[in-house]
Amino acid sequence: MSNDVQHDQPASPSVAATLDVGDGKKIVAYSINPSMNMEIVPASQERTWMDATRMRFAYRCLPLLIANQHGWWILNNHKLKAMWDGTDGPESIRIKYAKGAKEPFSALSHFGHGVLTFSLPYLFRTPPGYNMVVRGPSNMPKDGIAALDGIVETDWNVATFTMNWLFTRSQYPVIFEAGEPICMIYPVKRGEVEQFDGEIRTIADAPDVEAAYTNWSQSRNRFNERLHVPDSEEARQGWQKEYFQGSMGAAKNDSHQTRLNVRKFEQK
Repeated sequence: MSNDVQHDQPASPSVAATLDVGDGKKIVAYSINPSMNMEIVPASQERTWMDATRMRFAYRCLPLLIANQHGWWILNNHKLKAMWDGTDGPESIRIKYAKGAKEPFSALSHFGHGVLTFSLPYLFRTPPGYNMVVRGPSNMPKDGIAALDGIVETDWNVATFTMNWLFTRSQYPVIFEAGEPICMIYPVKRGEVEQFDGEIRTIADAPDVEAAYTNWSQSRNRFNERLHVPDSEEARQGWQKEYFQGSMGAAKNDSHQTRLNVRKFEQK
């Protein structure tokens, strides 16, 4: 796969001009139904369930924080309540919007089998060679329903995509609030995962890696043993911060990230 930046889009002549993305690093969301008013915003690092953990300890998990921020959210425009009766037909889901909500509504039952569909008022265009991952907001579980993931070739496709959720139990009302994220999107290079060859080896084959791992493991065990000893240095620290700080013994990473700077979608 070439790393050269291309400026043209692999679109048909009839749509090429309107689907131009400029410098090749731009993601364009073409608004096809402005009255639906579903905002696109950078994903937040925070989660309600993480706020509720003791001393907010969940925020010590950097992999969670990075995943939380890794993309953009599309926000629900109207509060709604949906319930699935457990049968297979499209009529098996009942959707009720909050009083005063005005059309157009985004949620519908199209596929049946407990799948709740959100129509999105955008046609996305990514740079050549980039797909769009379409999924629910990371680390934001919802009782009674689960987000379905999809990957779309948005560098050429002229059809919109939907966001879909699958009910996990019947006769249980699920509420989506106004302003709640119902979709998370981010670009990924097409075919990149297929470029990797995976291997399983014994760690003894890599003495330097084994030594570094052993040092970390022993340090971790010592820390945990003394964590609950009153007035110990470990108790004062509360947790080991090496990975969060991008330094674990001799292992360091100058490109280490603790927060993502995901840019806003600008109105043009």
